[in-house]
Parts: sequence; structure tokens; C-alpha cells
Amino acid sequence: MTTAWLIARRELSGYFRTFSGYIIAAAVLFIDGLLFNAFAMGGQANRLSTEVLSQFFYFSSGTTMIASLFLSMRLFAEERQTGTFVLLAASPASGRSIVFGKYLSALIFLSLMTLATVFMPLLILVNGKLALGHVAVGYLGLILLGSATLAIGTLGSALARSQLVAIVVSAGFVVTLIVIWLLSTITDHALGQVFVSLALWGKHFPPFLSGTLNLRDVAYYVLVTYVALYLATQALEAKRWD
Repeated sequence: MTTAWLIARRELSGYFRTFSGYIIAAAVLFIDGLLFNAFAMGGQANRLSTEVLSQFFYFSSGTTMIASLFLSMRLFAEERQTGTFVLLAASPASGRSIVFGKYLSALIFLSLMTLATVFMPLLILVNGKLALGHVAVGYLGLILLGSATLAIGTLGSALARSQLVAIVVSAGFVVTLIVIWLLSTITDHALGQVFVSLALWGKHFPPFLSGTLNLRDVAYYVLVTYVALYLATQALEAKRWD
């Protein structure tokens, strides 16, 4: 765990030393702000505060997933592009520590970036009321969704040889998990329920929009994160011995 934390600290400082981290954070804040103003605060008059807050989390879920993919694409693919992967592969650190350390750095940065948008839902207090529990559950959902997407992106980065390929592969995995619920419409009920349960967004994120916390949804995102990181570790170990 100490090794993973040291790797995480080094990687996290990289996000703040380079422009890429600031560009991603600025883009997310800008787009979230535009969407919040246009769709959440705008539109019909006399909307309930809960509806406005749900709309905010709805659109933020999209920007969170996209940001997660861009943050994760550099984790391993960049090492191969710059030629430093050989040093990483030859290090005494275990594959699990390397993968978790790099993933943890991206998760911390993503969490800070996500929580930096908290002033937007707080603007609802100007003309309405706000349930802090709804806000807390919504942000928990965003971080869990981002965590799972980030882990999938880590797997894509571990498999790819360039950042462009990494984001394409990762986006393919994520899109597949998002639209897999469509298979439920052409399969029998039992198998359809399996596809629905596997969907990254369709079944497990909507409860967070309304401020409802279900342990099964939390467990789903934790499981997706664990499986993706496990596969990323196996991919890294395989490439270390190539």
C-alpha cells in the first residue's frame, strides 16, 4: 500500500505540473456550467428544486464519464509513448501496486474536479430550497460512476500502445456497457434482466439522480471498478514479461 501511495503522489503531481489536467478540469467546469444554466436553471418556470438538481446530476454524469476517459488514457499508454514503460516494468513494485497507484492518482484528481462544481447546485438556494442529502447522494453517484469509468479507462490504457488507441478502446468498453441494456429488448425476460443489471448507467445511476441511495448500486460500481483494475493488473503483468 505504501508503494501504491508513493506512485499515486508522483502521478497526481503530474496532473498539476502539466496543462492536460488543467485543460480537462476547465473543460468539465465550463461544460457543466453551460448545461446547468441552459437545462437545469433555464427552461420552464416554477420548477421544483429537486428537478433542477436531478437535471444537474444527469448532465454531469456524462461529463464525468468523458473526463474519466481522458484522465485515464495517459496512465500507461503515455509511458509507452515516452519510452519510460521499460523502467516501470523493471521496477520492483508489484503490478497491483503500480495499477492501483496510478488509478488512485486519477481518482483523486477526478474527485477534486467533480467536487469543484458544488457551487452550481448551491445556486438553487437563491430561489429555492436544497436537500443536502440529495446533494451528497448525487455527488457520491458521480464519483462512483467516475470511479468505474476510470477503472475501465485504466484497463484500456494498460492494453494500448498509444493514448489515442487507449481512449478509443476505453470508450468502446464504456459505450458497450452503457447500451448493453438494449439487448434486453430482443432477448427473453431472464436474460434481459441480466443485461439491464450489467448496464453502466441505465439501471444503477438514475436512483442517485433522485437522491436515493441503494447499496446494490454502490456494490455494482465497486465491483466494476475491482474487475477492471484486476484485468488491468493482469494485462500489465503480461506486458512486463513480453
